[in-house]
Amino acid sequence: MASLAEIRAKLQSMESKPGGGSKAQGDNAIYPFWNIDEGTSAVMRFLPDSDPNNTFFWVERQMIRLTFPGVAGGDARPVTVQVPCMEMWNETCPILTEVRPWFKDPSLEDMGRKYWKKRSYIFQGFVNENPLDETSPENPIRRFVIGPQIFNIIKSALMDPEMENLPTDYVAGTDFRLSKTTKGQYADYSTSKWARKESALTEEQLAAIDTHGLYNLNDFLPAKPSAEGVQAISEMFAASVDGELYDPAKWGDFYKPYGLDTGTSTQSTVAPAQTVQATATESVAPVTTPAPAVAETTAPAVETPAPAPAAEPVASAPAEGDAGKKSADDILNMIRNRQSS
Repeated sequence: MASLAEIRAKLQSMESKPGGGSKAQGDNAIYPFWNIDEGTSAVMRFLPDSDPNNTFFWVERQMIRLTFPGVAGGDARPVTVQVPCMEMWNETCPILTEVRPWFKDPSLEDMGRKYWKKRSYIFQGFVNENPLDETSPENPIRRFVIGPQIFNIIKSALMDPEMENLPTDYVAGTDFRLSKTTKGQYADYSTSKWARKESALTEEQLAAIDTHGLYNLNDFLPAKPSAEGVQAISEMFAASVDGELYDPAKWGDFYKPYGLDTGTSTQSTVAPAQTVQATATESVAPVTTPAPAVAETTAPAVETPAPAPAAEPVASAPAEGDAGKKSADDILNMIRNRQSS
């Protein structure tokens, strides 16, 4: 387990640098904090990753949403396919390579935001105070899928010299109170904070760790795409921008909309309960509605390589019927003309 000093040193080094096999488990270990009522709080106690090579007690996931007007040979209903961003493995992402220059043109910014990577962070721990009326899983060690707003609160406290011990310490750790309010029509978690006093895990919690063990958080990240998978991602991106239908014959072996049965297994194996719902409510979904089943909508954090957006978008695409909306052909022609000039 890394020390607090090591975590701080690595966070600081990451801030000074440019950004540089998956398990799908159908359990209910994900804690759906986004379902708590407005004005209530859930108290979490984070635990370390079982991976000794992970400096942090979380892992970062970077996903990109590709939307299609329907499925070839199927229903003409909009579908979304989530694909991993290759920058998660410090490799060139074909989508972001294409999208980054769009932010130089104000008329393409909305499209750029639509295809920008969405960050989320996977933690594990106990729920010490739970305002939800839910049946807890047999294993009380829950997983938390957290978006940038909450993550930045967690991260900033770790850099505070007044925090003397790791919050994941079994004896001198610190609880995190996640509080839900509203900002406009959306959920807001900006009042969340760490507890003022340290506390020890209970005997029951220590026994649960002994019985069930800690998760290796890397198991809940998407698998790194093969060369063929990267090619499929590039093709799907072009088709999505062109407004074409999702073609299961071409891409069903790699990535597909959740729930679509193509008769094949794919590289996109992370269930939406783990990859989507927790982050959807945090920054986009209205407080009055549940998180969408197929939309991860946390927006991109600030990227060092310009000209990425300064903040992730709240709305990932302009609404249908907007006066300034351009057709996919117009956008592609603008992009291609600029690149050839």
